[in-house]
Formats: sequence, structure tokens, C-alpha cells
Amino acid sequence: MAKAIKRKLTVESAEAVLGLHWFVAQGDGLFAEEGLEVEILKPKAPPRFGPNDPRRFDHHLVNAFNYQTLFEERKCDIYRACEWGQIRRSYDSKRGGPIVGKRPAVVCQGVYVRPESPVNAPIQLANKTVGIQFHQGSHYSTIAMLEGFVSPQEMKIVHAGPVEERYDALEKGEVDAATLMEPWITLAEKNGFKKIIETFYLGVENIALDLEPETFQALMRAVRKAVKHINADKKRYIHYLLAEMPDQYRKQITPEDFYLPRLRYVDPAPYSREEFEHASEWMKKWDLVPKDASYEKLVANLIT
Repeated sequence: MAKAIKRKLTVESAEAVLGLHWFVAQGDGLFAEEGLEVEILKPKAPPRFGPNDPRRFDHHLVNAFNYQTLFEERKCDIYRACEWGQIRRSYDSKRGGPIVGKRPAVVCQGVYVRPESPVNAPIQLANKTVGIQFHQGSHYSTIAMLEGFVSPQEMKIVHAGPVEERYDALEKGEVDAATLMEPWITLAEKNGFKKIIETFYLGVENIALDLEPETFQALMRAVRKAVKHINADKKRYIHYLLAEMPDQYRKQITPEDFYLPRLRYVDPAPYSREEFEHASEWMKKWDLVPKDASYEKLVANLIT
């Protein structure tokens, strides 16, 4: 029997692949088992930047909360994103919302080019435009993937919006390459787009300072159960990813097209000082976060 509802919570999920654990815990009744009522909110995509807008080329001109504004607007209690982006947003937050641990989703991002592109290796992306979204996983992971092959001066990353818009820009030839995640990776590969390089990266969870610890622990118990459900039958939950795609794209792929090992979900875990310092020092090197970003200021582990 489900426990009495303790509290209605709101969590943010920008794309289903990043927060699949939320959707599965909700759909499989795991939140209800913990006495929780959880609403999942999807942030609205930010307005597109015009081709000559200087914000396309300089992350300093783009607010770190450009896409994920719900937390700052006090419309959600919990939100998650890539490790690097959450370090920056934790630093910039006016509301105050520390990193409390690592999220379950270990996400894959890959740089793709059109089938006819002459690019076949990362080194050939020197001075080629790569569509990303500033202050999101595609931004940071692209720098991390390319820095071993091209110099900072040759790296031409441009803000092309959320992943759907990045795929669209690549398909139309508005960028030479684009960094994609699922389900857009599967769509790209189904349509013959070439993968040049890919990586997996960590993400973290941030919560409101007034969220009761016992409520958060109940939430994490449900999430851990959801991770078990996902890993027991990943194909069963791909419909959550497909549901977010526009019809003209969704009808081109099926769950059978997905490479399931690319969908990686693990138990939420503490975020160590060593992990934070490794990530934040790399960000400081690339001028992605101020020099005074510190573990003491930005992290308050609640996951055990």
C-alpha cells in the first residue's frame, strides 16, 4: 500500500535521456510507493539566436540559466544537468541550490557530420563549426573531446540551441558538425550521418535549500528502484525518449534501432571533493567558471 503523500515535488527534466530515472519512477509508481507526488516539468527552449548574433560565438554573453530557468524562478525543487554546467549554475544561482550528489544518467554526446562531409576524424574539425548549446553538456563535452585534436584557436563551437535544433542545423547545413545525444544519435546514424567522436560524462543533482532531507532521501530511494527497472529492460523505456521528438523525426526510428549500451544509468552517489576539483579546475582553465568556485561553496552532499 502506498504511503500517505508527504509532499508534492516538482523536478525539471530538459530531455528525457537526462532524467529517465524521473520518468520511470513516476510511470512505474515508485514515487507513490515512497509517499511522494512528483510532477516533471520541461523547460521551454530558449529563443533561437540569429546567424550573426554575437551570442552564438561567445559563452560569456549567454546566461548559464538560459535554458534551465525553472529552479531560479522557484517553479521546481530539484534539477539536474551535466557536472560542469551545474558547477557554473550553482555558482551563479541567486536562489541558492547546492550540488547534492551525482545523478543516475551517465550521458553520451557525440559529434556528427553529414554523410557527404569530408570530415572523417576529429583533427579535421579544425576551423569547422560545431553546433552546441552553451553551458550545457554539449558545450563542455565538445571542448573535452576536441582539445586533444585541435587548438583553442581552431575550435569553432557555436551556440545552435537544444539538441533538436542542433540536429536541424546540421541537417540543413547551417553548421559543419553538431554534438548530439539520444535519441538524436540514433536518428543521425539511421540517416547515415557520420560519428566523428563521442564521450560519456557525469551529471549531478541540485536541490532547493528548503527541501527536507527525509523527503529527498525518499526521492532517492524511488530513483534507485527506477535505475534497477531501467537496467533490467532498457528497451521498455525508450518510448519516453521518442515521445519528445517531433512526429517527422519520431517516425523514422524505433526502439530496435537503439544501441542499448549507450543508455547508461547507475545509482545516485556522493559527489567527492576530488571529482569536483578535477572538473572545476578544467573549467577554470577554459574560463568557464570564476576562479573562486569551491567545493565548500557549491556542494552539500546528501546522497549516501
